Amino acid sequence: MSNQLTLELPLDITTQEARFLLAAKLYEVGRLSMGQAAELSEYSKPTFMELLGKANIPVFDYPPEDLEGEMAL
Repeated sequence: MSNQLTLELPLDITTQEARFLLAAKLYEVGRLSMGQAAELSEYSKPTFMELLGKANIPVFDYPPEDLEGEMAL
């Protein structure tokens, strides 16, 4: 069962932008997977990932020590 949210947006914020921003934040804090967030935002995964990058939200969340280990292989 899903939850539903209804709200009025300011005229300068589109529904698409609001969906993306909500999905991006929920992804960033780990509440949604990449697929779930892309679906919520109504973008494909590749497009959602590109938009995350433009919003300076990391697509991959590796701790520095894990990334260093991966790079050393």
